[in-house]
Amino acid sequence: MIIGLAGGTGSGKSSIVCGLVARIGGCVIDLESYAQNGSASDYEPEAIDTTLLVTQLGELRRGEAIRKPVYSLEAHTRTGVEVVAPARLVLVEGLFTLWWESLRSLLDVKVFVSAPADLRLIRRIRRDLAERGRTVEEVLHQYSGPGRTAHERYVEPTRAHADDVVINDGPLEDTVEQVIALVRRRRVDGLAGAVHQ
Repeated sequence: MIIGLAGGTGSGKSSIVCGLVARIGGCVIDLESYAQNGSASDYEPEAIDTTLLVTQLGELRRGEAIRKPVYSLEAHTRTGVEVVAPARLVLVEGLFTLWWESLRSLLDVKVFVSAPADLRLIRRIRRDLAERGRTVEEVLHQYSGPGRTAHERYVEPTRAHADDVVINDGPLEDTVEQVIALVRRRRVDGLAGAVHQ
């Protein structure tokens, strides 16, 4: 089963994915890894190599291992590959996960993760200061400038493609449980459909 999680920066997609892997296992495909070399903006769908992404998801579905790119956000280039073994559950997460029809068609479950804008900003500041060495001023500039434009143009409209919207504004465990319940419902519905065909 391939589950796609989309949503704005700081909505908690990566944290939810980590929680899902801890609870039920699986492998993770993050869209940031598929950024093209020299991409000037992390906020444009065109920055993502969707051809490679879709190809590798197809290989995982067929039970084949893939060589997922390793991308450096600091150097704006690929720095190597990481071998990802196939798993019964594949989690695809990123800002634009629900943007392309070619990717949506591979997803068995499509989830949009929503959170209030102020909470997303707080999370983004904490993450970028701790993990990416950015200053508060840099984060605020990105969030209120290109980040907000991209969210309104490319991210928020994809909510319409989701099977379900989860609000991630409380304990992370509650949101993870919502996604697990959605996956179980989809699996049961899919089995029921197969039986009646």
